[in-house]
Amino acid sequence: MKITVISDTHLPRKSTSLPDFLYEAIEKSDMVIHAGDFTSIDILYDLQALSSRLEAVAGNNDGPEILFRLGKKKIIDIGKYKIGLIHGDGVYGTTLQRAKQAFANEKADIVIFGHSHQAFKEWENGVLYFNPGSPTDKRRSPKYSYGEIILDDKIQAKIHYF
Repeated sequence: MKITVISDTHLPRKSTSLPDFLYEAIEKSDMVIHAGDFTSIDILYDLQALSSRLEAVAGNNDGPEILFRLGKKKIIDIGKYKIGLIHGDGVYGTTLQRAKQAFANEKADIVIFGHSHQAFKEWENGVLYFNPGSPTDKRRSPKYSYGEIILDDKIQAKIHYF
């Protein structure tokens, strides 16, 4: 299974749309995961129209309609894998620390988070912690980015920078 992973799109505030090549990647994927901060319900509708399977959570910049539809945290079961999904905002600790804490008592194989706009991929104690960065608002990151995860006999993950 091929999954395109995005977060922190902040549309239309930071850009009017996602890059064309990202739409192409989404269309070639089996699933899309968005780790929050859509900031517009329209991008949620666009992604739902493009992908037969979309999983997402609301971020701290998403309004009540997105929050009501998506919630702030979820576990996604895909075959033998469990994916924890959260935006990662909060008061205490770093974004990574909050993501780890959110799923500390769960048996997730992957924890996907956003919020920091900084791409991150690291294995710890058999768990992949993965932040795709942002395709539209790089902030302090040197490049824009999005992620790709392939699930088969093992977990493969890649961050695409542009």
